[in-house]
Amino acid sequence: MSYFDFNDAPEQRTFELIPKGALVKVCLRIRPGGFDDPAQGWTGGYATRHPNTGSVYLNGEFTVMEGEYVRCKLWSLIGLYSPKGPEWGHIGRGLMKAMLCSARGIHPKDDSPAAQAALRIQGFADLEGLEFLAKVDWETDPHGQPKSVIKRAITPDHKDYARLMGPVGIAAPLAPPSPSQVTAPSAEPTTPPIRTGRPVWAE
Repeated sequence: MSYFDFNDAPEQRTFELIPKGALVKVCLRIRPGGFDDPAQGWTGGYATRHPNTGSVYLNGEFTVMEGEYVRCKLWSLIGLYSPKGPEWGHIGRGLMKAMLCSARGIHPKDDSPAAQAALRIQGFADLEGLEFLAKVDWETDPHGQPKSVIKRAITPDHKDYARLMGPVGIAAPLAPPSPSQVTAPSAEPTTPPIRTGRPVWAE
C-alpha cells in the first residue's frame, strides 16, 4: 500500500474554539518581527511593522498552561503604533499593563511604590515567558473563519483571579525556600511534549 493512496486515510479532524469568555492561564511568547525604533525604546527586534499599513505591533503567541485546554495556542496582536491615530497604541499599553498586574498580583488601583516598581520593565524582553490569567475572545480571520484571541488580562480585582492564579507577585509573596528545599538545576532541562489531540488555532 502506498502512503500516497489516500483512499483509506481517516477523515480530517475538526476542532471547536475555546469558548468565548473562558478564563485561561497563559504564557506569552513574542514572535520577533525585526522592527526597532530606538526613539521609543523598541529594541531587540521584538516588534513587527506591517509592510502595507505601517502599523507596529507585538505578534503574541499565548499557550494555555493548565486546565481543559492545556497546551493549546492562541495568537493575538498587541498594538504599539498605528498611522490612523494613537488609540491602538493606547489599547496595547493598557493590555500590557493588565498583563503585568495579572502576572505579578498587582491590584489595578494599587499605587504603592512596590506596585509602581512592578509595572516598570526594561523592554519587551521582560514580557517573554510572562504567565497571566486571560479572557478568551473571538475574532474573524482574513479568510472569514472565527479564531480564539486574547484581548484582556484578568487582574486581582476579578472574583475568580485568586482561584485560578493562586498566590503570585507582590499581592501574595511566597516564603523563601528552606536550604533543604533548594536543589541544583538540571544540566539539561526538558520541555514536556505538546499534547496531541488538542486544537492549535492558526492565524
